[in-house]
Amino acid sequence: MDANLVGNDADEGSGPVDAHGRVAPGEIAIGVIVGRTSEFFDFFVFAIASVLVFPHLLFPFTDRLTGTLWSFGIFALAFIARPFGSLIFMAVDRNYGRATKLTVALFLLGGSTAAMAFLPGYATLGIGAAILLSVLRVGQGLALGGAWDGLASLLALNVPENRRGWYAMIPQLGAPIGLIVASGLFAYFVATLSAADFLSWGWRYPFFVAFAINVVALFARLRIVTTPEYARLFNNRDLKPAPVLTTVKEQWRSIIIGAFAPLASFALFHMVTVFPLSWIFLFTREVPSNFLIIECIAGFFGIGAIIASGWLADRYGRRTLLGVGAAAIAVFSGFAPQLLDAGQTGELVYMIVGFILLGLSFGQSSGAVAANFGGLSRYTASALTSDLAWLFGAGFAPLAALLLASKVGLLAAGGYLLSGAVLTLLALQINRELVSRN
Repeated sequence: MDANLVGNDADEGSGPVDAHGRVAPGEIAIGVIVGRTSEFFDFFVFAIASVLVFPHLLFPFTDRLTGTLWSFGIFALAFIARPFGSLIFMAVDRNYGRATKLTVALFLLGGSTAAMAFLPGYATLGIGAAILLSVLRVGQGLALGGAWDGLASLLALNVPENRRGWYAMIPQLGAPIGLIVASGLFAYFVATLSAADFLSWGWRYPFFVAFAINVVALFARLRIVTTPEYARLFNNRDLKPAPVLTTVKEQWRSIIIGAFAPLASFALFHMVTVFPLSWIFLFTREVPSNFLIIECIAGFFGIGAIIASGWLADRYGRRTLLGVGAAAIAVFSGFAPQLLDAGQTGELVYMIVGFILLGLSFGQSSGAVAANFGGLSRYTASALTSDLAWLFGAGFAPLAALLLASKVGLLAAGGYLLSGAVLTLLALQINRELVSRN
Protein backbone atom coordinates (compact mmCIF):
# COMPACT_ATOMS: atom_id res chain seq x y z
CA MET A 1 0.00 0.00 0.00
CA ASP A 2 1.37 3.45 -0.88
CA ALA A 3 2.32 5.60 2.08
CA ASN A 4 -0.12 8.36 1.15
CA LEU A 5 -2.99 5.88 1.48
CA VAL A 6 -1.99 4.75 4.96
CA GLY A 7 -3.27 6.43 8.08
CA ASN A 8 -1.20 7.09 11.17
CA ASP A 9 -4.10 7.68 13.52
CA ALA A 10 -5.20 4.05 13.92
CA ASP A 11 -4.62 2.34 17.22
CA GLU A 12 -1.98 -0.35 17.06
CA GLY A 13 -3.54 -3.79 16.81
CA SER A 14 -7.14 -2.52 16.59
CA GLY A 15 -9.35 -3.20 13.58
CA PRO A 16 -7.94 -4.48 10.31
CA VAL A 17 -4.53 -2.80 10.72
CA ASP A 18 -1.11 -4.15 11.60
CA ALA A 19 1.46 -2.76 14.03
CA HIS A 20 2.62 -0.21 11.46
CA GLY A 21 -0.85 1.22 10.86
CA ARG A 22 -1.30 -0.48 7.51
CA VAL A 23 -4.41 -2.32 6.39
CA ALA A 24 -3.75 -5.98 7.20
CA PRO A 25 -4.55 -8.38 4.33
CA GLY A 26 -5.31 -11.19 6.79
CA GLU A 27 -8.08 -9.19 8.46
CA ILE A 28 -9.53 -8.16 5.11
CA ALA A 29 -9.41 -11.78 3.94
CA ILE A 30 -11.56 -12.89 6.88
CA GLY A 31 -14.19 -10.28 6.04
CA VAL A 32 -14.11 -11.28 2.38
CA ILE A 33 -14.50 -15.01 3.10
CA VAL A 34 -17.33 -14.48 5.61
CA GLY A 35 -19.14 -12.16 3.20
CA ARG A 36 -18.82 -14.43 0.18
CA THR A 37 -19.78 -17.51 2.20
CA SER A 38 -23.03 -15.86 3.28
CA GLU A 39 -23.88 -14.90 -0.30
CA PHE A 40 -23.14 -18.35 -1.70
CA PHE A 41 -24.99 -20.06 1.15
CA ASP A 42 -28.12 -18.11 0.19
CA PHE A 43 -27.45 -19.03 -3.43
CA PHE A 44 -27.18 -22.78 -2.77
CA VAL A 45 -30.10 -22.94 -0.34
CA PHE A 46 -32.34 -21.58 -3.09
CA ALA A 47 -30.73 -23.79 -5.74
CA ILE A 48 -31.23 -27.00 -3.74
CA ALA A 49 -34.81 -26.06 -2.91
CA SER A 50 -35.39 -25.41 -6.63
CA VAL A 51 -34.80 -29.11 -7.20
CA LEU A 52 -36.16 -30.79 -4.08
CA VAL A 53 -39.00 -28.50 -2.97
CA PHE A 54 -40.32 -25.84 -5.31
CA PRO A 55 -41.50 -28.14 -8.14
CA HIS A 56 -43.69 -30.01 -5.64
CA LEU A 57 -44.74 -26.95 -3.66
CA LEU A 58 -45.46 -24.51 -6.49
CA PHE A 59 -46.07 -26.62 -9.59
CA PRO A 60 -47.92 -29.78 -8.48
CA PHE A 61 -50.15 -29.54 -11.55
CA THR A 62 -47.34 -30.57 -13.89
CA ASP A 63 -44.70 -33.31 -14.08
CA ARG A 64 -41.50 -33.09 -12.03
CA LEU A 65 -39.25 -32.22 -14.96
CA THR A 66 -41.43 -29.33 -16.11
CA GLY A 67 -41.80 -28.12 -12.53
CA THR A 68 -38.02 -28.14 -12.11
CA LEU A 69 -37.55 -26.20 -15.34
CA TRP A 70 -40.03 -23.59 -14.09
CA SER A 71 -38.12 -23.43 -10.79
CA PHE A 72 -34.86 -22.88 -12.68
CA GLY A 73 -36.57 -20.07 -14.58
CA ILE A 74 -37.30 -18.36 -11.25
CA PHE A 75 -33.73 -19.16 -10.20
CA ALA A 76 -32.42 -17.07 -13.13
CA LEU A 77 -34.34 -13.94 -12.06
CA ALA A 78 -31.73 -13.03 -9.44
CA PHE A 79 -29.00 -12.87 -12.07
CA ILE A 80 -31.13 -10.62 -14.25
CA ALA A 81 -31.89 -8.32 -11.31
CA ARG A 82 -28.32 -8.18 -10.02
CA PRO A 83 -26.97 -5.49 -12.42
CA PHE A 84 -29.95 -3.28 -11.55
CA GLY A 85 -29.16 -3.79 -7.89
CA SER A 86 -25.63 -2.58 -8.50
CA LEU A 87 -26.91 0.60 -10.14
CA ILE A 88 -29.41 1.29 -7.34
CA PHE A 89 -27.01 0.64 -4.50
CA MET A 90 -24.17 2.59 -6.07
CA ALA A 91 -26.46 5.60 -5.81
CA VAL A 92 -27.05 4.73 -2.15
CA ASP A 93 -23.29 4.44 -1.71
CA ARG A 94 -22.65 7.89 -3.19
CA ASN A 95 -25.38 9.59 -1.17
CA TYR A 96 -25.35 7.78 2.17
CA GLY A 97 -22.07 5.89 2.39
CA ARG A 98 -20.90 2.33 2.03
CA ALA A 99 -21.91 1.22 5.51
CA THR A 100 -25.52 2.22 4.83
CA LYS A 101 -25.42 0.53 1.45
CA LEU A 102 -24.13 -2.75 2.88
CA THR A 103 -26.57 -2.70 5.78
CA VAL A 104 -29.59 -2.20 3.53
CA ALA A 105 -28.35 -4.69 0.93
CA LEU A 106 -27.60 -7.49 3.38
CA PHE A 107 -30.84 -7.02 5.29
CA LEU A 108 -32.67 -7.15 1.95
CA LEU A 109 -30.76 -10.31 1.05
CA GLY A 110 -31.36 -11.95 4.43
CA GLY A 111 -34.95 -10.73 4.61
CA SER A 112 -35.80 -12.00 1.13
CA THR A 113 -34.23 -15.36 1.90
CA ALA A 114 -35.87 -15.72 5.33
CA ALA A 115 -39.27 -14.73 3.88
CA MET A 116 -39.02 -17.72 1.56
CA ALA A 117 -39.23 -19.93 4.64
CA PHE A 118 -42.86 -18.77 5.04
CA LEU A 119 -43.74 -19.35 1.37
CA PRO A 120 -47.23 -20.82 0.92
CA GLY A 121 -47.80 -23.52 -1.64
CA TYR A 122 -49.96 -23.78 -4.74
CA ALA A 123 -52.71 -25.38 -2.66
CA THR A 124 -52.98 -22.18 -0.59
CA LEU A 125 -52.28 -19.34 -3.00
CA GLY A 126 -52.42 -20.89 -6.45
CA ILE A 127 -50.06 -19.45 -9.03
CA GLY A 128 -49.66 -16.47 -6.69
CA ALA A 129 -47.22 -18.57 -4.67
CA ALA A 130 -44.85 -18.81 -7.65
CA ILE A 131 -45.25 -15.06 -8.28
CA LEU A 132 -44.42 -14.34 -4.63
CA LEU A 133 -41.29 -16.50 -4.85
CA SER A 134 -40.30 -14.67 -8.03
CA VAL A 135 -40.59 -11.31 -6.24
CA LEU A 136 -38.45 -12.56 -3.37
CA ARG A 137 -35.91 -13.96 -5.82
CA VAL A 138 -35.66 -10.57 -7.52
CA GLY A 139 -35.11 -9.08 -4.05
CA GLN A 140 -32.19 -11.47 -3.58
CA GLY A 141 -30.73 -10.41 -6.92
CA LEU A 142 -31.03 -6.70 -6.19
CA ALA A 143 -29.40 -7.27 -2.80
CA LEU A 144 -26.52 -9.24 -4.29
CA GLY A 145 -25.80 -6.30 -6.57
CA GLY A 146 -25.70 -4.04 -3.54
CA ALA A 147 -23.57 -6.45 -1.51
CA TRP A 148 -20.54 -5.68 -3.68
CA ASP A 149 -18.32 -4.04 -1.06
CA GLY A 150 -15.00 -3.58 -2.85
CA LEU A 151 -13.17 -5.64 -0.22
CA ALA A 152 -11.67 -7.88 -2.89
CA SER A 153 -10.29 -4.78 -4.63
CA LEU A 154 -8.98 -3.45 -1.32
CA LEU A 155 -7.27 -6.78 -0.77
CA ALA A 156 -5.69 -6.66 -4.24
CA LEU A 157 -4.40 -3.12 -3.61
CA ASN A 158 -2.74 -4.11 -0.36
CA VAL A 159 -0.71 -7.20 -1.28
CA PRO A 160 2.71 -7.66 -2.93
CA GLU A 161 2.57 -7.94 -6.70
CA ASN A 162 4.05 -11.45 -6.65
CA ARG A 163 1.26 -12.62 -4.30
CA ARG A 164 -1.76 -11.30 -6.17
CA GLY A 165 -2.82 -14.71 -7.43
CA TRP A 166 -2.76 -16.05 -3.89
CA TYR A 167 -4.97 -13.28 -2.55
CA ALA A 168 -7.23 -13.30 -5.64
CA MET A 169 -8.37 -16.81 -4.76
CA ILE A 170 -9.47 -15.89 -1.22
CA PRO A 171 -12.92 -14.45 -2.10
CA GLN A 172 -13.66 -17.57 -4.17
CA LEU A 173 -13.38 -19.83 -1.13
CA GLY A 174 -16.84 -18.66 -0.12
CA ALA A 175 -18.42 -20.75 -2.91
CA PRO A 176 -17.40 -24.26 -1.77
CA ILE A 177 -17.80 -23.34 1.90
CA GLY A 178 -21.33 -22.08 1.26
CA LEU A 179 -22.10 -25.22 -0.76
CA ILE A 180 -20.81 -27.54 1.97
CA VAL A 181 -22.90 -25.86 4.68
CA ALA A 182 -26.07 -25.69 2.53
CA SER A 183 -25.76 -29.25 1.21
CA GLY A 184 -24.98 -30.58 4.68
CA LEU A 185 -28.07 -28.95 6.16
CA PHE A 186 -30.37 -30.24 3.45
CA ALA A 187 -28.81 -33.70 3.60
CA TYR A 188 -29.52 -33.85 7.33
CA PHE A 189 -33.18 -32.90 6.97
CA VAL A 190 -33.75 -35.13 3.95
CA ALA A 191 -32.16 -38.12 5.71
CA THR A 192 -33.85 -37.69 9.11
CA LEU A 193 -37.35 -36.57 8.14
CA SER A 194 -40.09 -38.33 6.26
CA ALA A 195 -40.80 -36.99 2.77
CA ALA A 196 -44.05 -35.47 4.03
CA ASP A 197 -42.39 -33.67 6.94
CA PHE A 198 -39.50 -32.44 4.81
CA LEU A 199 -41.82 -31.02 2.15
CA SER A 200 -44.12 -29.54 4.81
CA TRP A 201 -41.65 -27.79 7.13
CA GLY A 202 -38.17 -29.33 7.13
CA TRP A 203 -36.94 -27.50 4.04
CA ARG A 204 -37.72 -24.14 5.62
CA TYR A 205 -35.02 -24.25 8.32
CA PRO A 206 -32.02 -23.59 6.02
CA PHE A 207 -33.70 -20.36 4.92
CA PHE A 208 -33.87 -19.20 8.56
CA VAL A 209 -30.20 -20.07 8.97
CA ALA A 210 -29.41 -17.91 5.94
CA PHE A 211 -30.70 -14.81 7.71
CA ALA A 212 -28.50 -15.48 10.76
CA ILE A 213 -25.43 -16.00 8.58
CA ASN A 214 -26.14 -12.73 6.77
CA VAL A 215 -26.24 -10.82 10.06
CA VAL A 216 -22.84 -12.25 11.03
CA ALA A 217 -21.47 -11.37 7.59
CA LEU A 218 -22.81 -7.83 7.87
CA PHE A 219 -20.92 -7.11 11.09
CA ALA A 220 -17.74 -8.77 9.78
CA ARG A 221 -17.77 -6.52 6.72
CA LEU A 222 -18.83 -3.34 8.52
CA ARG A 223 -15.90 -3.82 10.90
CA ILE A 224 -13.62 -3.27 7.91
CA VAL A 225 -15.43 -0.78 5.69
CA THR A 226 -15.94 1.68 8.57
CA THR A 227 -12.24 1.88 9.50
CA PRO A 228 -10.32 5.11 8.79
CA GLU A 229 -7.96 3.26 6.42
CA TYR A 230 -10.79 2.03 4.24
CA ALA A 231 -12.48 5.44 4.33
CA ARG A 232 -9.19 7.04 3.24
CA LEU A 233 -9.00 4.72 0.25
CA PHE A 234 -12.58 5.68 -0.56
CA ASN A 235 -11.78 9.39 -0.34
CA ASN A 236 -8.72 8.97 -2.53
CA ARG A 237 -11.06 7.55 -5.21
CA ASP A 238 -9.29 4.18 -5.42
CA LEU A 239 -12.50 2.47 -4.32
CA LYS A 240 -15.04 5.17 -5.04
CA PRO A 241 -18.01 4.31 -7.27
CA ALA A 242 -17.57 6.19 -10.52
CA PRO A 243 -20.50 7.24 -12.74
CA VAL A 244 -21.75 4.16 -14.54
CA LEU A 245 -22.13 5.70 -17.99
CA THR A 246 -18.63 7.19 -17.84
CA THR A 247 -17.17 3.89 -16.70
CA VAL A 248 -18.90 1.94 -19.46
CA LYS A 249 -17.77 4.46 -22.06
CA GLU A 250 -14.14 4.27 -20.95
CA GLN A 251 -13.92 0.61 -20.00
CA TRP A 252 -16.53 -1.13 -22.15
CA ARG A 253 -13.98 -3.35 -23.89
CA SER A 254 -12.44 -4.62 -20.66
CA ILE A 255 -15.89 -5.05 -19.08
CA ILE A 256 -17.09 -7.24 -21.97
CA ILE A 257 -13.91 -9.30 -21.99
CA GLY A 258 -14.04 -9.59 -18.22
CA ALA A 259 -17.63 -10.84 -18.42
CA PHE A 260 -16.80 -13.54 -20.97
CA ALA A 261 -13.38 -14.61 -19.68
CA PRO A 262 -14.73 -16.70 -16.77
CA LEU A 263 -17.62 -18.32 -18.69
CA ALA A 264 -15.96 -21.75 -18.59
CA SER A 265 -15.62 -21.74 -14.83
CA PHE A 266 -19.06 -20.20 -14.25
CA ALA A 267 -20.75 -22.73 -16.55
CA LEU A 268 -18.88 -25.55 -14.80
CA PHE A 269 -19.94 -23.99 -11.48
CA HIS A 270 -23.54 -25.01 -12.13
CA MET A 271 -22.64 -28.21 -13.95
CA VAL A 272 -21.16 -29.59 -10.71
CA THR A 273 -23.59 -28.04 -8.21
CA VAL A 274 -27.16 -27.38 -9.34
CA PHE A 275 -27.53 -29.39 -12.55
CA PRO A 276 -26.26 -32.79 -11.33
CA LEU A 277 -28.58 -32.70 -8.32
CA SER A 278 -31.54 -32.15 -10.64
CA TRP A 279 -30.45 -34.96 -12.96
CA ILE A 280 -29.87 -37.43 -10.11
CA PHE A 281 -33.20 -36.54 -8.49
CA LEU A 282 -35.23 -36.73 -11.70
CA PHE A 283 -33.61 -39.51 -13.72
CA THR A 284 -31.98 -41.93 -11.29
CA ARG A 285 -33.00 -43.87 -8.19
CA GLU A 286 -30.28 -42.25 -6.10
CA VAL A 287 -31.39 -40.96 -2.70
CA PRO A 288 -31.01 -37.12 -2.69
CA SER A 289 -29.32 -37.10 0.72
CA ASN A 290 -26.56 -39.39 -0.59
CA PHE A 291 -25.81 -37.10 -3.51
CA LEU A 292 -25.84 -34.05 -1.24
CA ILE A 293 -23.14 -35.76 0.83
CA ILE A 294 -21.18 -36.37 -2.37
CA GLU A 295 -21.47 -32.63 -3.07
CA CYS A 296 -20.06 -31.89 0.38
CA ILE A 297 -17.10 -34.22 -0.22
CA ALA A 298 -16.43 -32.69 -3.62
CA GLY A 299 -16.67 -29.22 -2.07
CA PHE A 300 -13.61 -29.97 0.07
CA PHE A 301 -11.68 -30.91 -3.05
CA GLY A 302 -12.85 -27.60 -4.49
CA ILE A 303 -11.42 -25.73 -1.51
CA GLY A 304 -8.06 -27.43 -2.01
CA ALA A 305 -8.06 -26.66 -5.72
CA ILE A 306 -8.91 -22.98 -5.15
CA ILE A 307 -6.02 -22.69 -2.70
CA ALA A 308 -3.72 -24.41 -5.22
CA SER A 309 -4.85 -21.93 -7.89
CA GLY A 310 -3.32 -19.10 -5.88
CA TRP A 311 0.11 -20.73 -5.87
CA LEU A 312 -0.11 -21.74 -9.53
CA ALA A 313 -1.28 -18.27 -10.63
CA ASP A 314 1.64 -16.56 -8.91
CA ARG A 315 4.06 -19.03 -10.50
CA TYR A 316 2.66 -19.23 -14.03
CA GLY A 317 0.26 -16.27 -14.36
CA ARG A 318 -3.48 -15.93 -13.79
CA ARG A 319 -4.42 -15.68 -17.46
CA THR A 320 -2.33 -18.74 -18.27
CA LEU A 321 -4.04 -20.73 -15.51
CA LEU A 322 -7.47 -19.58 -16.67
CA GLY A 323 -6.68 -20.59 -20.26
CA VAL A 324 -5.34 -24.02 -19.28
CA GLY A 325 -8.37 -24.47 -17.03
CA ALA A 326 -10.75 -23.65 -19.91
CA ALA A 327 -8.99 -26.18 -22.13
CA ALA A 328 -9.26 -28.83 -19.40
CA ILE A 329 -12.96 -28.02 -18.93
CA ALA A 330 -13.46 -28.46 -22.68
CA VAL A 331 -11.96 -31.96 -22.42
CA PHE A 332 -14.05 -32.68 -19.32
CA SER A 333 -17.23 -31.67 -21.16
CA GLY A 334 -16.67 -34.38 -23.76
CA PHE A 335 -16.99 -37.38 -21.47
CA ALA A 336 -17.76 -36.45 -17.87
CA PRO A 337 -21.54 -35.76 -17.91
CA GLN A 338 -22.20 -39.39 -18.86
CA LEU A 339 -20.70 -40.41 -15.51
CA LEU A 340 -23.88 -39.17 -13.83
CA ASP A 341 -25.59 -42.29 -15.18
CA ALA A 342 -22.85 -44.61 -13.92
CA GLY A 343 -23.95 -45.06 -10.31
CA GLN A 344 -22.42 -43.65 -7.15
CA THR A 345 -18.85 -44.32 -8.28
CA GLY A 346 -19.42 -42.41 -11.50
CA GLU A 347 -21.13 -39.61 -9.64
CA LEU A 348 -18.25 -39.33 -7.17
CA VAL A 349 -15.64 -39.27 -9.95
CA TYR A 350 -17.65 -36.67 -11.89
CA MET A 351 -18.04 -34.41 -8.86
CA ILE A 352 -14.46 -34.65 -7.56
CA VAL A 353 -12.82 -34.11 -10.95
CA GLY A 354 -15.31 -31.36 -11.74
CA PHE A 355 -14.66 -29.55 -8.48
CA ILE A 356 -10.90 -29.78 -8.92
CA LEU A 357 -11.19 -28.20 -12.37
CA LEU A 358 -13.67 -25.67 -11.01
CA GLY A 359 -11.39 -24.70 -8.15
CA LEU A 360 -8.35 -24.22 -10.38
CA SER A 361 -10.24 -21.98 -12.82
CA PHE A 362 -12.84 -20.33 -10.59
CA GLY A 363 -10.13 -19.49 -8.07
CA GLN A 364 -8.66 -16.91 -10.45
CA SER A 365 -11.68 -16.01 -12.57
CA SER A 366 -12.46 -12.78 -10.75
CA GLY A 367 -8.98 -11.28 -11.00
CA ALA A 368 -7.55 -12.24 -14.37
CA VAL A 369 -9.09 -9.47 -16.48
CA ALA A 370 -10.35 -7.10 -13.76
CA ALA A 371 -6.70 -6.36 -13.07
CA ASN A 372 -6.80 -4.18 -16.21
CA PHE A 373 -9.07 -1.61 -14.54
CA GLY A 374 -7.45 1.59 -13.30
CA GLY A 375 -8.01 3.21 -9.93
CA LEU A 376 -10.79 5.60 -10.95
CA SER A 377 -12.95 2.87 -12.49
CA ARG A 378 -11.85 -0.16 -10.48
CA TYR A 379 -14.82 -0.30 -8.11
CA THR A 380 -17.62 0.33 -10.61
CA ALA A 381 -16.08 -1.62 -13.50
CA SER A 382 -15.36 -4.63 -11.29
CA ALA A 383 -18.94 -4.66 -10.00
CA LEU A 384 -20.43 -4.44 -13.50
CA THR A 385 -18.07 -7.11 -14.82
CA SER A 386 -19.01 -9.47 -11.99
CA ASP A 387 -22.74 -8.92 -12.56
CA LEU A 388 -22.52 -9.56 -16.30
CA ALA A 389 -20.24 -12.57 -15.88
CA TRP A 390 -22.72 -14.24 -13.51
CA LEU A 391 -25.62 -13.37 -15.81
CA PHE A 392 -24.03 -14.69 -19.00
CA GLY A 393 -22.15 -17.61 -17.48
CA ALA A 394 -24.36 -18.85 -14.69
CA GLY A 395 -27.84 -17.36 -14.69
CA PHE A 396 -29.44 -19.74 -17.18
CA ALA A 397 -26.97 -22.62 -16.91
CA PRO A 398 -29.14 -25.01 -14.83
CA LEU A 399 -32.19 -24.35 -17.02
CA ALA A 400 -30.28 -24.76 -20.29
CA ALA A 401 -28.31 -27.82 -19.16
CA LEU A 402 -31.34 -29.67 -17.80
CA LEU A 403 -33.47 -28.83 -20.83
CA LEU A 404 -30.77 -30.00 -23.26
CA ALA A 405 -29.95 -33.13 -21.28
CA SER A 406 -33.60 -34.14 -20.88
CA LYS A 407 -34.40 -33.66 -24.58
CA VAL A 408 -31.16 -34.79 -26.24
CA GLY A 409 -29.05 -36.52 -23.59
CA LEU A 410 -26.21 -35.79 -21.20
CA LEU A 411 -23.83 -35.27 -24.10
CA ALA A 412 -25.80 -32.13 -25.00
CA ALA A 413 -25.22 -30.74 -21.50
CA GLY A 414 -21.52 -31.32 -22.15
CA GLY A 415 -21.87 -29.30 -25.34
CA TYR A 416 -23.28 -26.41 -23.35
CA LEU A 417 -20.23 -26.56 -21.07
CA LEU A 418 -17.94 -26.74 -24.10
CA SER A 419 -19.40 -23.50 -25.46
CA GLY A 420 -18.43 -21.71 -22.25
CA ALA A 421 -14.87 -23.03 -22.50
CA VAL A 422 -14.55 -21.85 -26.11
CA LEU A 423 -15.82 -18.35 -25.24
CA THR A 424 -13.35 -18.13 -22.36
CA LEU A 425 -10.43 -19.01 -24.63
CA LEU A 426 -11.57 -16.44 -27.20
CA ALA A 427 -11.94 -13.71 -24.56
CA LEU A 428 -8.47 -14.41 -23.16
CA GLN A 429 -6.95 -14.33 -26.63
CA ILE A 430 -8.61 -11.02 -27.45
CA ASN A 431 -7.48 -9.62 -24.12
CA ARG A 432 -3.88 -10.67 -24.78
CA GLU A 433 -3.92 -8.95 -28.17
CA LEU A 434 -5.34 -5.75 -26.66
CA VAL A 435 -2.74 -5.73 -23.89
CA SER A 436 0.10 -6.27 -26.38
CA ARG A 437 -1.06 -3.23 -28.42
CA ASN A 438 -1.08 -0.89 -25.42
